[in-house]
Amino acid sequence: MHSFARHHHSNAGETPAKETKRLIGSGGWRHDLMEWFIDIFLFRGQLRELRRKTINLVCIQPGEQVLDVGCGTGTLAIEVARRVGTTGRVVGVDPGEEQVARARKKAARRYAPIEFQIGVIEQLPFPDQTFNVVFSTLMMHHLPASLKRQGLAEITRVLKPGGRLIIADFKRKQERTGQAARFHAGGSSMHDLAALVSDAGFEHLETEEMRPLRFSAFPGAGFVCAYKN
Repeated sequence: MHSFARHHHSNAGETPAKETKRLIGSGGWRHDLMEWFIDIFLFRGQLRELRRKTINLVCIQPGEQVLDVGCGTGTLAIEVARRVGTTGRVVGVDPGEEQVARARKKAARRYAPIEFQIGVIEQLPFPDQTFNVVFSTLMMHHLPASLKRQGLAEITRVLKPGGRLIIADFKRKQERTGQAARFHAGGSSMHDLAALVSDAGFEHLETEEMRPLRFSAFPGAGFVCAYKN
């Protein structure tokens, strides 16, 4: 997961940059601290719930090969590693050096054999048909449409036939109300994301919504789940 906390008062989703490395900032332990603060005091635990729901929607099985694109500091990947067990494999890719360094330290403390690499969505460093599942969580809103298309083409390439993709992202700013309207991190249109996923060769698309709790600044989120044909 990319560093959304850094964009609490920015317009990251509007950047015209063409390369993923230009679209993210540094993070490390500061990212985790800010994320914890925001989730506890502003989101009322809904960020943790978003991660749980993301994993449950794709029904991770023991022994599966899983890729987390835009893994951030590795929180989601560490949870996934528990699901795939010792016979599975979890890999996380992120363009942020500090994020990856932090993720490696967290995984080492938990004795989780996760492979974290510096990399970008538009050039995934893996052979064709490597993974059963690919995650993209809270990062698509950082990318312009052209880069989303490149990234989805790469995800299609590295997924095995019948492999699952799940994208989770915040709602667009114009769809937020109440306290959530004051949270300025970017978001995505689930309709637009679903169309891009379909164009990339996926089928059996399903979308789901996660609404904010009352008196929460959580901006709401959406999920797109699909299978490689």
